[in-house]
Amino acid sequence: MKKILLANLFACFCLLAISQEIAVYPTHWWPGMKNPNVQLMVHSEKIGDRLPMLKIAATGIRIADGITLKKIHRVENPNYVFLDLVIDKAAKPGKRVLNFGTGSAKTSIDFELKVRRTGKGVTYAQGVTSEDMIYMLMPDRFANGDESNDRLAGMRDQSLNRDSIFHRHGGDLQGLTANLDYLHDLGVTAIWPTPLIENDMPSRSEHGYAATNHYRIEPRFGGEKALHEFTSELHKRKMKFVQDIVYNHIGRYHHTFLDMPMKDWVNQWPQFTKTNHREQPVFDPYASKHDKNMTLNGWFEPMMPDLNHRNPYVANYIIQHCIFSIEEFGVDGFRIDTYKYNDLDFMNRCNQAVYDEYPKFTIFGEAWVGNVPAQAYFTENNINLPWKSNLHGAVDFQALFEGISPAMNEKDGWSNGVNKLYSTLSQDFLYKNPMNNVLILDNHDMTRWYSTVGEDINKMKTGIAWLMTCRGIPQFYYGTEIGMKGISNPDGWVRLDFKGGWKGDKENKFSEAGRNKEENEIFNWTRSLANFRKNSSAIKTGKMMQYLPQDGLYVYFRYDDKQTVMCVMNASEKEMTVDFSKYADGIKDFTKARSVTNDQEFSLKSTWPLGAKQIWVLELGK
Repeated sequence: MKKILLANLFACFCLLAISQEIAVYPTHWWPGMKNPNVQLMVHSEKIGDRLPMLKIAATGIRIADGITLKKIHRVENPNYVFLDLVIDKAAKPGKRVLNFGTGSAKTSIDFELKVRRTGKGVTYAQGVTSEDMIYMLMPDRFANGDESNDRLAGMRDQSLNRDSIFHRHGGDLQGLTANLDYLHDLGVTAIWPTPLIENDMPSRSEHGYAATNHYRIEPRFGGEKALHEFTSELHKRKMKFVQDIVYNHIGRYHHTFLDMPMKDWVNQWPQFTKTNHREQPVFDPYASKHDKNMTLNGWFEPMMPDLNHRNPYVANYIIQHCIFSIEEFGVDGFRIDTYKYNDLDFMNRCNQAVYDEYPKFTIFGEAWVGNVPAQAYFTENNINLPWKSNLHGAVDFQALFEGISPAMNEKDGWSNGVNKLYSTLSQDFLYKNPMNNVLILDNHDMTRWYSTVGEDINKMKTGIAWLMTCRGIPQFYYGTEIGMKGISNPDGWVRLDFKGGWKGDKENKFSEAGRNKEENEIFNWTRSLANFRKNSSAIKTGKMMQYLPQDGLYVYFRYDDKQTVMCVMNASEKEMTVDFSKYADGIKDFTKARSVTNDQEFSLKSTWPLGAKQIWVLELGK
């Protein structure tokens, strides 16, 4: 009898141990979604052999309260099964146990339905639009709010060295949350951190672009609890959360690569094959299949396996993670990394699934390409081609590299200098809505703006004013508002710490007293423009009119029925006289103007001198 009892206890222990090993993705879900279907990826040792064969009727099997099992998919790897579930619209939130088999052969899978975020006063999935100003940052390099999570046992990357540009520095979500008032005061309305998903890679894990578990927030950033607190505090301030999301690839230590559900989970090659980094084969009418395959299916690097979007299980996994992220963490918009390397039919399907569930949600993509037509191809556009993108907007690399950068750094000429800026914007007819494009001066992959303009403070300020007043959505990179410098070779030099974010920092750039005169000049310039923009209907949602540049003098207007803002940029190397009578189409019957940066008054009946590489942002009046 004793032996039988011990045997039963051992069997129970084994059953408990097995159930504890089972990983389910997504980890939970919600009733009341517009799409009631969800596909669970179940991962455990020989789970495919442990689940009994079931006869499932066309209507499915009621496997738990409010949950119907429609199909079990057994795949190549017996360590995985995929379960197609339907969640009743009226299902009540709560924990469930999905039971398969009976007795000693019984396998139980824990699953929970949670309460949705919808309700009075709850705002999320709002979309990020031209009414916003985005602030992009790298959490590891912005501020350290909790030193206890700087280095965690069991994680592969144990580096912690602020003197190294490639090691972890300890910044986290707690540090970001602690400095939200600084950002709110600056005029920021939306925050875009680099990816927050777990990156359990052996090195270079600070940037976040090589995910190892989509359903785990990086514990060295504070994990799920810290992200919930961050988004809650953001929304209290009426600020928005932009999630940086990667469809194209995963980290080599992602659980689905270490133990792949099937061989074609990733794009396989006989040996490592790198993408050609060229976008042309995607839309080139004469492109070879070889070149297109290299663009879309080549890997970024050996440590970043390229996901196979044509695999339906991969597609479901990614789409459901998008929906999960929005509902779980209150995301308001996505920035999609490496957009041009993805299977574009899948991208449209994934984007549409998000739009269907959250109609106000917006998505913009990183399509780092060589010209405006190529950039427009990857967004909603007016180009007559067989394939059409449903991506709202793109990071506007063209407006930077073929626009404001040459305007500040090249000599004026027929097709040089500020004429490039004019010409680039004149091609906006290709976009369905150019206001959805995200304007930048710099980011985590490129030389910082202050270094791009040779640390010339006039050029620095002119670029910032253009960013704040041109059509589209302005995106600031952390530290630009205080003139941080850095050349992007290697990229670690443009990812330095924001001083004052760590205990013991000798300087604190979050405070006026901690900034020097030049830094405060740039900061105050930025803040005045950003906060003016917050209340400017003409800039946020109005129309744009631009004049052909004359001798380096470039004038454009932002206007609507309520307000007219005139921007006068002197991109030449000498002082220019501004004759307002030349711009009657924009000025109309206005007679005076006020500078929004220093309150200087101008009579539009007179001429005024404007210094080299300087800009006026003027609100017109009568």
